[in-house]
Amino acid sequence: MNGDHAEAVIDYARYYGGIEAPKTAQMIAITPELMKLEVDEKLIEIKFDHTLTDSEDAHQTLIAMLKTIPKSSC
Repeated sequence: MNGDHAEAVIDYARYYGGIEAPKTAQMIAITPELMKLEVDEKLIEIKFDHTLTDSEDAHQTLIAMLKTIPKSSC
């Protein structure tokens, strides 16, 4: 996720994490309830809208979250 989708992780931090202008962001972990990001050397947690059931659910949820971000927020 971090290498191939670095810009997506920045978008999660900005839109869902409320970080106004993140410079760096890495996804540290995903649990069924949330994703943990390290953003500009700080750890943040972003809760999902439901409990993830498996890796496919995680994948689809992350995609849906990206699609929800307004273009002007990216």
